[in-house]
Amino acid sequence: MIRDTSAQDKLLPQGPRRGRRFAIAAAGLAGLGLLAWAAPGLKRQLSADQSVSASRLAIATVELGQLTRDVAGDGKVVAAVSPTLYAGNAGSVSLLVQAGDAVRRDQLLARLASPELTARLAQERSNADALKSDMLRAEADARQQIAQAQSNLETSSIAHQTALNDLKRQTQAFEAGATAGMQVDLARDAVARAQVALKQAQGLVGLKDDALKFELLAKRQAYERQLMQVKELERQVEELNVRSPVDGSVGQLFVTERSTVAKDAKLLSVIDLSALEVQMQVAESFARELSAGMPGEIRGNGQSWKGVVSSISPEVVNNEVAARLRFEGQAPAQLRQNQRLSVRVLLDQREQVLSVARGSFIEESGGRYAYVLQDGQALKRAIRLGAQSLSKVEVLEGLKPGERVVISGSDAFKGAERVNVSQ
Repeated sequence: MIRDTSAQDKLLPQGPRRGRRFAIAAAGLAGLGLLAWAAPGLKRQLSADQSVSASRLAIATVELGQLTRDVAGDGKVVAAVSPTLYAGNAGSVSLLVQAGDAVRRDQLLARLASPELTARLAQERSNADALKSDMLRAEADARQQIAQAQSNLETSSIAHQTALNDLKRQTQAFEAGATAGMQVDLARDAVARAQVALKQAQGLVGLKDDALKFELLAKRQAYERQLMQVKELERQVEELNVRSPVDGSVGQLFVTERSTVAKDAKLLSVIDLSALEVQMQVAESFARELSAGMPGEIRGNGQSWKGVVSSISPEVVNNEVAARLRFEGQAPAQLRQNQRLSVRVLLDQREQVLSVARGSFIEESGGRYAYVLQDGQALKRAIRLGAQSLSKVEVLEGLKPGERVVISGSDAFKGAERVNVSQ
């Protein structure tokens, strides 16, 4: 026979029915109070489209203060003056310096041997000497011909005067009856012939002078043209001696000793270390606001130097623009080519500007709205943004100082108007 548990059961005494009713009523009143207290929050929870954990969000406070817009990045030291020297003519190279050697302006750096150019110069010089001899000979011949023409003119003048004297004597004799009239006519004819000869001699002197001038001018011009060819070849021969255009140091050698190069081939580069600049890459969005003359700051080697934007490349490469800063005053002596430095360019600085930390919400919303935290919820609000810096963005409309804004992670809201933010 199986025993039951009746022996273990014990009846409890029942309390008064009035006390139990009072406890039930108190519990009901407490539940109603709790429901009234939680009703607004419950209403907000029910009105929200979704709920997102606060750990997934980045939140920043809207502040009123200074907004400094700048561009910062890494830069490298480059030479503002770094000419590359080329071969003026084809030939064999003899290097007189090595990479890194300090050089002075007009110092001989390399020589090019060009036998063809040297031989051509000698030939053209010989041609110039021959043309000079022709010109001098033509000048001597011209003087001789002019003298001959002048002599003929003088002889004709004397003959004309003699004919005039003879005519005078014959006329006097005829009047005295000492000679016939025919002699007077013959003397008059002789005067006419002498006069014609005199005019021809005078005209010949002028024509000879003009002809000789043109001939001498042609000879002189030919000689001068030849001299110009000689000077051009002399310049080319002088360019075979490669000299430094600046004070500095040899940067890079593009050829080897005794190698044969073509005309206009790269030989070497010279770096002017007294005119250094710092080149940095700037994002295309900020490059639009850069302009020459903007102040900057250059840091490196535990030091800081003031700089000024000197130039901005007009070409965009990989969504970046190259900008150069020059040092204010004397460039530091300890810097070297391609050395890395930190660069900062000040674009703008404003006081008493309403701003918020920059975040991905700008790209996510296109800067048209933001989510503001209120009572555990993120509320979508229309805004208008202004100038941007690397860390902050100006708020023109839609936000107030002290408000907290979701600056990152709002993509999880999926454009909802109201989102619960759980802690």
